[in-house]
Amino acid sequence: MDTTNNEEKIFNSRLCEQPLADSDDIQRQIGTPSGRKPQKHQLHQKPYVQDEIQTDHTRRPTTLERPCKCLLCGKSFNATSNLTAHMRTHSSEKPYSCLLCQKSFRRGDQLQKHIRTHTGEKPYKCKLCGNSFSANGNLSAHMRIHSGEKPYSCQKCPKSFSHGSHLKTHMRTHTGEKPYKCQLCQISFTVGSSLTTHMRTHTGEKPYKCDFCEKSFIKSTNLKTHMRTHTGEKPYRCHLCQYAFIEGGQLKAHMRTHTGEKPFICQLCQKSFAERGHLRKHMSTHTGEKPYKCQLCKKSFANHSHLERHMKTHADEIPYSQRLFGCGICDELLEIEKEFLEHCSDHRFCPPDDLAADLC
Repeated sequence: MDTTNNEEKIFNSRLCEQPLADSDDIQRQIGTPSGRKPQKHQLHQKPYVQDEIQTDHTRRPTTLERPCKCLLCGKSFNATSNLTAHMRTHSSEKPYSCLLCQKSFRRGDQLQKHIRTHTGEKPYKCKLCGNSFSANGNLSAHMRIHSGEKPYSCQKCPKSFSHGSHLKTHMRTHTGEKPYKCQLCQISFTVGSSLTTHMRTHTGEKPYKCDFCEKSFIKSTNLKTHMRTHTGEKPYRCHLCQYAFIEGGQLKAHMRTHTGEKPFICQLCQKSFAERGHLRKHMSTHTGEKPYKCQLCKKSFANHSHLERHMKTHADEIPYSQRLFGCGICDELLEIEKEFLEHCSDHRFCPPDDLAADLC
């Protein structure tokens, strides 16, 4: 008596030796009960009957060959489905639409990723730090933070990047391309986030608020820097003299006192300066501009420090209650000494006794 019908059988695919669960799978690979003759697979020349019911493993190429070629641009693909999706880049067709926000996409997987922006689903989790991501590609890019891998190299300079989009943005520093343009003042930017921040200078929006005082800021980085005036944190330390600073720009400027570097050059007389502000003051010697005016004798000065020095000659003429206190770093004037001292603390320096600019 034949008992083989009651036993579970495992068949091997004649195409690629992958095990198949039952005879129905074999029929999909080598033929059907209808008796149709098997065709030859265009990649590995093994037989199958119907293109539309090939299993996934038969669709994957076994070589680097890409037989599906776009007749418009010459790009090649390993599967007709990829070519079909690619053709939509020429026709602008986007058949996959989001029912929540009406955005459309060329491919179904793009829509699937987009849906996660609505649901908040992040199924791809980093095993090293626990961060989760909505797309596998984002996880792959994140993993390079741990590995230090930077596979995207600039062909014009030695810089390399962990993400292709970062390289694309970087290339604009070489080409000068600034595709993001403000429609109000026509200033252009290399990245969209810079335009978003810039627009707040027109709207007055300052969404980043300090929890310790009433100040608010246009950029999150400005708030982060400001918070250090409350915490006293100075993370940027000079390795030569151990001076510490709140901002990286302050350390960079300080380092020039050690190196002697003066990168800011006057285009009229070629004199150079270590700081941009010093160049700006110098330019007034060429233009004759004197924007700082004494309110007592109407004398004008090219820079604020000269006005401060001049005001000492009027010290006996002004009641203390009418004096304004001028910051020697940012030129801000304040009427109340307490506010002036608090303002100075933002710069983390102690104001000298004679720093008050006596103005009426």
